[in-house]
Amino acid sequence: MEELKIAIPNKGRLSEKIYELLNAAGLNFEAKSERCLHIKTQDKKCSLIFVRTQDIPKFLDAKVADIGFTGLDIVTEEGIDLDVIKRFDFGYCDMVVAVREEDKYQKTEDLPDVINVATSFPNIAKKYFKEKGKTAKIIEVNGAVEITPSLGLSDVIVDITSSGSTLKQNRLRVIDKIMDSSCVIVQRKNLSDEIKKQIEELLVAINAVLDAKEKKYLMVHLPKSKLEEVKSFLPGLSSPTVMTLWGDSENVVVHVVVDKDKIYDSINHLKALGGKGILILTVDQMVR
Repeated sequence: MEELKIAIPNKGRLSEKIYELLNAAGLNFEAKSERCLHIKTQDKKCSLIFVRTQDIPKFLDAKVADIGFTGLDIVTEEGIDLDVIKRFDFGYCDMVVAVREEDKYQKTEDLPDVINVATSFPNIAKKYFKEKGKTAKIIEVNGAVEITPSLGLSDVIVDITSSGSTLKQNRLRVIDKIMDSSCVIVQRKNLSDEIKKQIEELLVAINAVLDAKEKKYLMVHLPKSKLEEVKSFLPGLSSPTVMTLWGDSENVVVHVVVDKDKIYDSINHLKALGGKGILILTVDQMVR
């Protein structure tokens, strides 16, 4: 069997979140040390490569990895022909154009025809300003982009922001948004059918974990006469599962998956219908 090679960021909160997600999806990696950069699952079917977030598209392009978890902004910047196969609702940020607070510009069109732009995303910035009819002199900076206008190094910055607090701290103001970004899974081209099948199976497992996080498993002993009322407010994935109780013809056990944010109301409703022995369990995975 071919080994599925997965690249993820080597450090930071995003790295930890992805590692936990993959383990929850059932990959069962070997023990990982702090400096470990390459580990395999216990069944040797998959391997995990820890690399810089910015380098993940390059690793896929070089066929060192088959799929990678990185930011959509990074995939766009690299311009490598990869397929985005999943977009998450975490790792979210905006790529923006920002100027000094005291500058008169309200939108990109107000900027001078020739401007100095500091950014970690030179390719995206060049394309953006060209489309806006501006000549951008790109100053590529790998960190602390926000400080460059106050130092006189740039007129404008193009950078990513999640809350905007760093921009405010450096007295910068957003005049346009270029794109929004979040964590994505990308896969390289020309994969074998076997690897494609493994990726499809992994996506099913990941989606099962993500779906389960928003659900709870509820069990309750309930008078049989109240079943129709229960079905009206606890439909579950299709309909509640009903089981008989040993030696009890009046009551049944109802099993149902409930939205996490509806648990409180569900419990109170069930108690009002005579529900007893209510159990609430977490759901690890949920395959639809």
